[in-house]
Amino acid sequence: MSARFNTLVVQTPEGVEFIHRLASPVSRGIAVFIDLIVLSFLISIVTVPVTLLGWVSMDLAQALAILLTFLLSIGYSMVLELFWRGQTVGKRLLGLRVIDAHGLKLRPSQVILRNLLRAVDSLPVFYFVGGLAALLHPRYQRPGDLAAGTVVVRQTEHHPPALRDLEPIEHNSFQAHPREEALLRRRITPEQAEIALQALRRRGELEPAARLRLFARLADVFRSAAPFPEDTAAPLSDERYLRNCVDSIFRQARTGPENSRR
Repeated sequence: MSARFNTLVVQTPEGVEFIHRLASPVSRGIAVFIDLIVLSFLISIVTVPVTLLGWVSMDLAQALAILLTFLLSIGYSMVLELFWRGQTVGKRLLGLRVIDAHGLKLRPSQVILRNLLRAVDSLPVFYFVGGLAALLHPRYQRPGDLAAGTVVVRQTEHHPPALRDLEPIEHNSFQAHPREEALLRRRITPEQAEIALQALRRRGELEPAARLRLFARLADVFRSAAPFPEDTAAPLSDERYLRNCVDSIFRQARTGPENSRR
């Protein structure tokens, strides 16, 4: 793995490179500002009714308001990044996403750690430490990112690709299982789909042993996301399994949901 200019280059052991555009400190700062606005709104919604408890006990109302504010401040980014695949409201509006710095799947422990360390990043005021660290680091990582092994990248726009340059398939047996196909489209991220597509496009550039290892690893990821019936999947090689998956994902993207229901 290496970083050059504003990109993160992740290289697999098989020699295949995948490039991500790093999010600049400015765009990350704007996303943080948007998230602070959203967070302030949520806090006001939650804590204003709590003040009504002041009629019963002012101390209880204040303690509950402080507790709810603390939980929202800590949990807002943590929960959203866990369930929105590395995005918050601000990041989604800016087209940014948190990913693992080595191109692996983002783990919940990484999300939790990077958000717990926001307290350090925000010192002494308004993310001064985090912003300064991001400006100075070649991969724009703040202390929370460094500890968790994460980076923030710009989400690539994914347009339905033409699959004509891939090895043609006469029939995709996965089409007989629309439920599993839909599950596959929902669980596989655009980044994972793009990696599989690029691996298939560059298959001829790989040494045979490296090619087998790469497609075995990718096929395992796709199988765990949406296992197709054994009688359909078992006869397929890893490469053919991945080819069917790519066809199922991008065929839907080309036709659109309206056409897929016809």
